[in-house]
Amino acid sequence: MAALPLPPLVDHHCHGVARSGLDAAAFEAYLTESDAPAAPGTTFFDTQLGFAVRRWCPPLLDLEPHCPPARYLARRDELGPQETTRRLLRGAGIAEYLVDTGLPGDLMGHQELAASGGGAAHEIVRLERLAERAADGADSPDAFLGALAAAVQDAARTAAGFKSVAAYRYGLDFAPEPPDPGEVRTATGRWLAGRTAGDRVTDPVLLRHLLWSAAETALPLQLHTGFGDPDLRLHRCDPLLLTDFVRAVRPTGCSLVLLHGYPYHRGAAYLAHVFPHVYADMGLALSHTGARAEAVLAEMLELAPFGKLLFSTDAYGLPELYVVGAQLFREALTRLLTGWVNDGAWSPADAERVAALLAADNARRVYGLSPA
Repeated sequence: MAALPLPPLVDHHCHGVARSGLDAAAFEAYLTESDAPAAPGTTFFDTQLGFAVRRWCPPLLDLEPHCPPARYLARRDELGPQETTRRLLRGAGIAEYLVDTGLPGDLMGHQELAASGGGAAHEIVRLERLAERAADGADSPDAFLGALAAAVQDAARTAAGFKSVAAYRYGLDFAPEPPDPGEVRTATGRWLAGRTAGDRVTDPVLLRHLLWSAAETALPLQLHTGFGDPDLRLHRCDPLLLTDFVRAVRPTGCSLVLLHGYPYHRGAAYLAHVFPHVYADMGLALSHTGARAEAVLAEMLELAPFGKLLFSTDAYGLPELYVVGAQLFREALTRLLTGWVNDGAWSPADAERVAALLAADNARRVYGLSPA
């Protein structure tokens, strides 16, 4: 089979990148989900993700692949953050970005990111940040609930979808049904009474209220599942814990997009297989598994219908993560599908069609984006 043609990618889940220059420690902090520095005598460059950065990013900055980390970081400093970001984003081959704008820090906004990358951008609104902003300006449960309802409706008019990090704030083993309005009001009063500005929402009743408020807009709802930083408890982030919620939310018309999944990605693929409104994401897992990305992608393709898998990078902070996420996806998908065509299991035409689905077409359909 000849080289597998792929369209420009639609990155359906990503974040802003740092506007300012980064020293070595700050750069390495973005190569890990740990919230601590590397152990003495070790470095986060010595990981699958670190090696992938050194393989795919140096040529975009006029360096040889696999150059030493110190040389790579020095070249970044020579070019400066704006030129480094421009080169890397434009080298990633991403046409559209769906950006979760709920993370704090000096990060590019979604329009700024797209301008630097030469693509288009759409916003994904994080529900927990909506709630926390509403609470910062509320002096009573009624004021909070009114402001939150208005914020959700306002966001629904312009956003491509919503996202929840309930997995971090509580876990995915929450009660699946919508909370009773009295429960919501009681939980709101309890939260506001002990809250100071900026405090996070963690009450499972309020988290469920956010999920159902978003679902009732019928926009796609992204849910963090699986792998993440130490703020979560991984055993409570298995997407299979969402099974009853998946069933309950189906009549709303909301599509559920299960992010990441790893190491539970086969469970996410199963849910996408059996429920028509569930989709599974390939982001984060491929970047962090690096040279093993092909094996992880093959496991997702075992059971999930090919129209139910979506490409993303989950890039955050570093433009390098856009390059790595995109390139590992392309390489892994090309090797897999070419192998299956050469074995006679797939036709070349089917391989090309499925590649286009995973790279861009599925995301365009789920989020209602215009055709390329």
